[in-house]
Amino acid sequence: MGISSRLLADGEYVVVSSRTHVKALLLPALLLIVVCGVAGFVAGMVPQDPPLLVWLVWGIAAAAVAKWVLWPFLDWLSASYTVTNLRLVTRHGVLTRVGRDIPLRRVNDVWYEHGLLDRVLGCGTLVVSAASERGEVVLPDVPNVEHLHLRITELLTGGRSHDSHDHDDHVDRDDDHDDYDDYDDDPPYESEPRRRR
Repeated sequence: MGISSRLLADGEYVVVSSRTHVKALLLPALLLIVVCGVAGFVAGMVPQDPPLLVWLVWGIAAAAVAKWVLWPFLDWLSASYTVTNLRLVTRHGVLTRVGRDIPLRRVNDVWYEHGLLDRVLGCGTLVVSAASERGEVVLPDVPNVEHLHLRITELLTGGRSHDSHDHDDHVDRDDDHDDYDDYDDDPPYESEPRRRR
């Protein structure tokens, strides 16, 4: 899952690597149950002798399972997305692999959305807007989408947090105080020496 370490540039490291949520397989699983149920019912209704019709029913059922169940599962298994400290990498495809790399420096905006079912299952859709010809990259059914959104935002903003901001303010205030201390350390103003009588 994810990209090989051999494909990482110097100084590049993986921040998050995952694939779509298992929610993407709910519909194929439901279709598997329906197809098998219908095929079993029809196979029981057709004449058993000769068994040609029975084999035909199960052959159609197998083709339906391969197209609507097995293929989506393989596509889900082969797809992945990876966020490094430099880019967003997406890979998908069973026979024909399709990959896309988006440098984070070209990302303009990133946001997420999730409905009621997504909140229950802990996933959502992440949308990344980039300065490119294709515009947006949509990652559906992302596990822990809020966490991924936060990590990408931290990378885009340089990882500054509220605590680090407070620390910088504290340092600035200390520096200002040091300036005053330096001023106080200056020798006091001395008047001209008195003339001797």
